[in-house]
Amino acid sequence: MAQLSCGIVGLPNVGKSTLFNALTSCIAEASNYPFCTIEPNMGIVEVYDPRLEVLSKMSKSQKLLYATTKFLDIAGLVEGASKGEGLGNKFLSNIRETSAIVHVVRCFVDDDVTHVSGGIDPIRDIEVINTELLLSDLQMIESALERIEKQMKSQKEAPKVKALLERVVAHLNEGNHIRSLELSEEEEELLKPYPLITRKKVLYVANVGEDSLPSLENEYVQRVREYAEKEGSYVLPICAKLEAEIAELDEEERKEYLQSLGLEMSGLQRLIKTSFDMLGLITFLTTGEMETRAWTIHKGESAVSAAGQIHTDIQKGFIRAEVVAYEDIVEAGSRAASKEMGKLRTEGRDYIVRDGDVVLFLHN
Repeated sequence: MAQLSCGIVGLPNVGKSTLFNALTSCIAEASNYPFCTIEPNMGIVEVYDPRLEVLSKMSKSQKLLYATTKFLDIAGLVEGASKGEGLGNKFLSNIRETSAIVHVVRCFVDDDVTHVSGGIDPIRDIEVINTELLLSDLQMIESALERIEKQMKSQKEAPKVKALLERVVAHLNEGNHIRSLELSEEEEELLKPYPLITRKKVLYVANVGEDSLPSLENEYVQRVREYAEKEGSYVLPICAKLEAEIAELDEEERKEYLQSLGLEMSGLQRLIKTSFDMLGLITFLTTGEMETRAWTIHKGESAVSAAGQIHTDIQKGFIRAEVVAYEDIVEAGSRAASKEMGKLRTEGRDYIVRDGDVVLFLHN
């Protein structure tokens, strides 16, 4: 099952740990996810989706299972991390396994919280971290090139790979990240074995103080937006201090507190939604007496591919999918009623699944 995983990076004292702790205070119970070991710097968080509760009541489900997101707190990133300063090298290797980078940037003034470089300058902070990520990629590709040199005669693809990696090195040496390098489909494929950090999409989380509520905007956030726009990255303003307070409340109190501040969603919900959009992820839903569940897939996936997320046997024996849009099943009141109203459709293996589709797969 496609699971969103985000590596949280940022300089010390930018609010990274506050945000991570707020996120992971909502850790999903590990027993729901087989073979899932949660390390101290990793949290698996449920993706709250109000649609599941509605469907669960309708189907009288015994269990309700949300989609999940994995957050990895990448500690030890300081200037010189790529050379092993702080805990750099260890954590830089962790981030290579994630789907996206959440880069927390300090956009608040607080005399009680010292800044590693003195005054508040979000762009300087971003560039310190981005330089370390770039240098780490450069080291990895230069080592790979040394290995490729030795395979030039024995491996057919080696000359192509060498030429591509040389292009990558030149691009990095100019101070550019790999996500800005234009690649052909063949090159994309050749680069897959090299998990480059600067190839990943970035969401800049502009951490503001409580004095910027409820708009979550200030001059520092604006500067981050301008920077991110140039590189085609996303920006999300959040007040990590507020998120930490919200995390300690129960669901009802949380809703009331957010409404009193003029906010519709918590920062966590906005963070997950933005990450899903950034990576082109959607959820389809299944419901019945046993369980109601959300499944994460990539936008554009077919019904037969979505069936494989549930079980490979369902994918292999796929006959057809019975599909009804979430809004239609809610309006009808049940799967049977939506069928009578002509809202339930029978779709083949090539049907492109949409966000919020409630699907029943029929298989051998």
